[in-house]
Amino acid sequence: MPLAPFRLRPGAPQPRLRRPLRLHSRLFAGSVAVLLGVLATGAGAASAADTTAPAKPAPAQPQPAKANTAPDFGPNVRIFDPSMPVAEIQATVDAIHAEQVDDEMGSKRYSLLFKPGTYGSAEEPLIVQVGYSTEVAGLGASPTDVTINGHVDVYNRCLTADNCIALNNFWRSLSNLTINVTGLDGCRGTANFWAASQASPMRRVNITGGNLSLMDYCTAGPQYASGGFISDSKTGNVINGSQQQYFVRDSSIGDWSNGVWNQVFSGVDGAPAQSFPNPPYTNLASTPVSREKPYLTLDAAGQYNVFVPAVRKDSAGTTWENGPTAGRSIPLSDFFVARPGDSVKTINSQLARGKNLLLTPGVYDIDQSIEVKRANTVVLGLGMATLTAVNGAVPLTVADVPGVDIAAVTVDAGEVNSPVLMRIGKATKPGAGGVSNSLKHSDPANPTTLHDVFFRIGGPHVGKASLSLEVNSDNVLLDHIWAWRADHGNGVGWTTNTGKNGVIINGDHVTATGLFVEHYQEYNVIWNGEHGKTVFFQNELPYDAPNQAAWQHDGVLGWAGYKIADSVKTHELWGGGSYVYNNVDPTIHATRGFEVPVTPGVKLHGLLTVNLGAGTLDHVVNDTGAPVSTDAVGVPSYVADFG
Repeated sequence: MPLAPFRLRPGAPQPRLRRPLRLHSRLFAGSVAVLLGVLATGAGAASAADTTAPAKPAPAQPQPAKANTAPDFGPNVRIFDPSMPVAEIQATVDAIHAEQVDDEMGSKRYSLLFKPGTYGSAEEPLIVQVGYSTEVAGLGASPTDVTINGHVDVYNRCLTADNCIALNNFWRSLSNLTINVTGLDGCRGTANFWAASQASPMRRVNITGGNLSLMDYCTAGPQYASGGFISDSKTGNVINGSQQQYFVRDSSIGDWSNGVWNQVFSGVDGAPAQSFPNPPYTNLASTPVSREKPYLTLDAAGQYNVFVPAVRKDSAGTTWENGPTAGRSIPLSDFFVARPGDSVKTINSQLARGKNLLLTPGVYDIDQSIEVKRANTVVLGLGMATLTAVNGAVPLTVADVPGVDIAAVTVDAGEVNSPVLMRIGKATKPGAGGVSNSLKHSDPANPTTLHDVFFRIGGPHVGKASLSLEVNSDNVLLDHIWAWRADHGNGVGWTTNTGKNGVIINGDHVTATGLFVEHYQEYNVIWNGEHGKTVFFQNELPYDAPNQAAWQHDGVLGWAGYKIADSVKTHELWGGGSYVYNNVDPTIHATRGFEVPVTPGVKLHGLLTVNLGAGTLDHVVNDTGAPVSTDAVGVPSYVADFG
């Protein structure tokens, strides 16, 4: 089938292309290549035939790290010390990877934490492969405090011998350390590979000694990937490769190889110049408002703390290259360290006493709302901690107060429909989607912030939720959200994992940096508030509408992915894509990907729609933009500016 070609930056060597093979799972049309020419950074050219896996010790059963003075973070946190033998660390991380590499919808969660120091060497590199529901993080104050000489990699999953992809490489993270790329031979030695898709953030990472590749070009095809998010990081050359879309914020890069459909940069030193749509680069010199995710640290006295970075306005570059990151450090003694068996009653009691909340790895059954009522409260998850709604509960609510930070938390719908999975601020009416009557106790200098917050309706099990995220407060920052109504996994079907809307914004002055919302049955995003801003939006319309009659409204075919309310006077979006793939009934049409009021204050930049192999999307925004159909699968329809 015809696919979108790679487009390298001017002057970059041209790659050799491999004809894509048929994709058998979660069909995405994307570009596929073996990018040989862009890999010349001392390791030599990669060979397409060289797929030799690294020689490593045989997987062992996961074992706790050496005894240390850490608090009890539970059985699924491993804390490594630089005094430990590399072979011991290697055996532990290999065993965890063996458990997690194919456990896409499983319940196990792991956090691999590295104390300040150096791990591995050129002679004995440490090779960490990161599977599902696994966090890898340094415990230093700066990314340079922890160095791994070796790799921290995510590779394609080969579902069959000729179907190797990264499209479903979700739910993992890498943060707060330096990777000095060394070790491994042949193709695997040409880069540190982070071939991951949605919900796999890279934050505060320093890559030295080699390339960073966001595509795994060392396996058989088709090698597709659908990411992604990087922030507060420093790299050398970055190989985008087959990544259909990507968002990089407030970082420093050496070079960027190519674009596919929608590559967005905000406050990134070294990013390619604005050129949308050819190549499809959207470049903002600075990010309107940003705050980096809180992170766990270990100080020289052996005490654990959580560092909360400060808010930045019109930010660019990393927070740490030119001195310590600005912010505040909270001792771990000010946190309630929760375990999956703890009741919501216990958690709420601790929050009411003024504690912050640290969720250790695992799945928490939530039968009533965790209620965050105090300004500046931090809720931090380790190891992809997951809250699962029970009996239709709303798993987490935040009062109309400033400065709350919710970070690294996944929220799953349960079998009984929840009105909403997370609510920020109080709505007028019970249930989802009410117009805000927020008390407006917000502070533009101290926004409530969500970092790496992911929602799932279906996938691990049957799930139902009318709405995933509702934001009623003003001055809220959404920094990397993936709201996903499952298209595969367990409990998946049009009448099984029901989800009307993904995200509804009722508050004013809400900013989203990295908003991914997919497969909801009506509008995926509804923006009712004024002065909203979105930097990077990625959307897929639902695959599984049974027929056109089931998916239309008010004389309009289908539902738009991004809806700005007719009453809104001011809104701006940079870098937004909406994709269509109606595989149950390929005759279905959607009238438009974006639906917005035509008014001088509503401006959209860098828009596109793409057909992934079924159905038709008639327009990009309102009635503007050419249709995308199966006549040109994978070829975007672009609108550079609207409004």
